[in-house]
Amino acid sequence: MSTPVPAPSVRLLLCDDHAVVRAGLRALLSSAESIDVVGEAATGEEALAMAARLRPDVVLMDLQLEGGMDGVTATRRLTDNGTTGPRVLVLTMFDTDADVTRAIEAGATGYLLKAEQPEELFTAIRDAASGRTTLSSPVADRLLTRLRSPRPALSAREREILEQLARGLGNREIARALFISEATVKTHLGRIYGKLGVETRAGAVAVAKEKRLLA
Repeated sequence: MSTPVPAPSVRLLLCDDHAVVRAGLRALLSSAESIDVVGEAATGEEALAMAARLRPDVVLMDLQLEGGMDGVTATRRLTDNGTTGPRVLVLTMFDTDADVTRAIEAGATGYLLKAEQPEELFTAIRDAASGRTTLSSPVADRLLTRLRSPRPALSAREREILEQLARGLGNREIARALFISEATVKTHLGRIYGKLGVETRAGAVAVAKEKRLLA
């Protein structure tokens, strides 16, 4: 009987701006079978340069990086080459709809929270190397809830006003831009707040972005 050939190790590049976190992850991953940490990057720019040199199978990416390039931009750049580039597995503390959507749209194969158990992280890394998607349970639940809830139905005028809100314009400026009265702007704002379930301008913009109501 032939001896089974062991699966090749997953070549992994860590990207996190905290040295202590990187050290902890490297120590943790040293106990995992078939996972080989080939490098550590502290910035998005470093991750791109190291990925080009080291050719990892998977990049374990934090979203919030100090300095210039954030994790979402780095993810997009890393996955621009499609099947020839590494898979990107996000590992972060943030699970807002906006963060999840941006990461997945940028090309991330999976999205994990730093509260995950070690074995779940190991499995997700191996799955990412094989092209399989992995989402933390809270993230998956949020996505399902969002998909099941219909997007608020805004009128064309309400969308126009919402776009002006996102630009930071006040009521008077919106009225001038759209050639309507301030009273009309206030009326539409009230309807927008009601449909989005918010009470403030900032809340309206935040919910609109999460629900992708803004271009």
